[in-house]
Amino acid sequence: MGESGTLFQSRPASHYRPRGDHAVTVQSLLAKAEQAAASALVLLEIGDADGACNRAYFAMFDAARAALLAAGHDVGKTHKGVLNAFSNHLIKDGPLPKELGRLLKQAETRRYVADYDGDSVKAADAREMIGQATTFIAALRDGFLRGA
Repeated sequence: MGESGTLFQSRPASHYRPRGDHAVTVQSLLAKAEQAAASALVLLEIGDADGACNRAYFAMFDAARAALLAAGHDVGKTHKGVLNAFSNHLIKDGPLPKELGRLLKQAETRRYVADYDGDSVKAADAREMIGQATTFIAALRDGFLRGA
């Protein structure tokens, strides 16, 4: 509890950074993606398959944003915007294999189930998704983003 028995602690506005207050770089997005993938493994180990799917999706999402940034495209402000830009610029008309686009779309679907549907994701499906996220990040980092 915060001060005076309140549920939340009051903080000055200067405590919070406004959105967009820091430079987003390819490396910062890749680091964020790798951290999300590591978090997904931890969540799965403690039995939270839904949380693991969420983090695995965000690992792929941030890696996709890094790829868009490296290619000189807008990193987008929405999930749909990022996924569409990734598909249009880097999969359809670009250098990346269609399989990476399919993996990202599949991850979005699983995350939707994990976060919004009443059913939970099975541990085996979460484990598969984490493996796919690791593959996705490695494919971008070691191929397309090498030297970015």
